[in-house]
Amino acid sequence: MDDLPALRDALLEATLPHIAFDGWSMAALRHGAADIDIDPADVERAFPGGAAEAVAHFIAQADRQMLEALDRLDLPSMKVRERIATAIRVRLEQAADHKEAVRKALAFTALPQHAGLALKSLYRTVDAIWYAAGDTATDYNFYTKRALLAGVYSSTLLYWLEDKSEGHEASWNFLDRRIANVMSIPKLTGKLRGVASKLPNPFLLFKGPKGARRGPFKPAV
Repeated sequence: MDDLPALRDALLEATLPHIAFDGWSMAALRHGAADIDIDPADVERAFPGGAAEAVAHFIAQADRQMLEALDRLDLPSMKVRERIATAIRVRLEQAADHKEAVRKALAFTALPQHAGLALKSLYRTVDAIWYAAGDTATDYNFYTKRALLAGVYSSTLLYWLEDKSEGHEASWNFLDRRIANVMSIPKLTGKLRGVASKLPNPFLLFKGPKGARRGPFKPAV
């Protein structure tokens, strides 16, 4: 397959059923390649960074699919907090058939050697959500909003992974409570700004989705 993005997408899709047994590993990628008759050499070509690169692609693809789905919704007619809740719900609903792959991706990125991947991926996801929600912040709110949303998204993701309720209804109720308790959207309260201003800001290291605005600082590549 000559089209590298198509190769990555096809190989990832074929690999997902093997993640439950082999985790995010080269073995899983090779099993996926065998299932769709991809040359073993193409596994290295698709993901020269190995399993870590495959996980990064898995998360980036989910972000992209979320944005595509949100483009088909009438987000401008919603309140900002409703847009945020809708984006997170779409992001998780799209992953419902691959919960185990998500669970194992979390375990993979929790390893110390993958801390950078975990932080970078989380930032890009919450940045994509704010981007879809039409965030216009250009001051320090740009970063504090993403830091706060990272907490909302992460806690909801963990709850969702263990949720056995019909249609994940308990997760959506949890999400609504988290948004209400943690954030005042779109204007952050003075108390939250004061707390956030004292925290280190690792998010300056990374870029968001293509076309997204940046704040007063230019993040490095």
